[in-house]
Amino acid sequence: MMDISTPRGRIVAAALRLAAERPWPGITLRDIADAADVSLSDLAAEFTGKSQILIAFNRTIDDAVLRNAPKPSAGQSARDALFEAIMARFDALTPYRAAVRSIAAEPVADGRLLLSLLTSQRWLLAVAGIDTDGVRGKLRIAGLTSVYAGVFRTWLRDDDPGLARTMAALDRRLRSGERTLDSVERVCAGAGRAKAAACDVLRGLRNRTGRGGDTAEPGPADAAPPVAPAAG
Repeated sequence: MMDISTPRGRIVAAALRLAAERPWPGITLRDIADAADVSLSDLAAEFTGKSQILIAFNRTIDDAVLRNAPKPSAGQSARDALFEAIMARFDALTPYRAAVRSIAAEPVADGRLLLSLLTSQRWLLAVAGIDTDGVRGKLRIAGLTSVYAGVFRTWLRDDDPGLARTMAALDRRLRSGERTLDSVERVCAGAGRAKAAACDVLRGLRNRTGRGGDTAEPGPADAAPPVAPAAG
């Protein structure tokens, strides 16, 4: 998966090897450069720091998911397609689990790394054929982020080659998240309809009251026509 034919790939691979051996916070850029057999200058040409190395690793995992995750089949539910996409990500991560355990022990403080992790959730939804545009799309990304974070903690401790505990936790959380998201989307849809109705009422009031909001006085053109005298 890692292209160690390039300095960039060797640096990422070396960082992961070191993380599998000892705590990530104690690993320096000098350590990574030495393990990758590159100079600090070579490392600086590729990355600005350890977070950038992790972002590159995360993109490598994203690429693996986009290449290998099965395409949703006809009639397959969105939940089942998402289940397969997320499991494809855990499969891609499994060879690096010891390193990821070390890295995950340190809270994420870099905004660019957080954005990269959120982008991964968007790609998982895309693989499952789920739209991520607009307000509903943002809700789906937020909901999946919560689901994934919970299952990720299970995956870190799941040494079963078949990832049985991970799959059980993922199925449970996806079902729960699906119910929650459906409720939220119904509330949002109801709020949207209420807002549209309120706007219609306000537009009607404006049309009746004029620009200033006060009831318009009838002008000459609006006055009732004079009653014509009765014939004969």
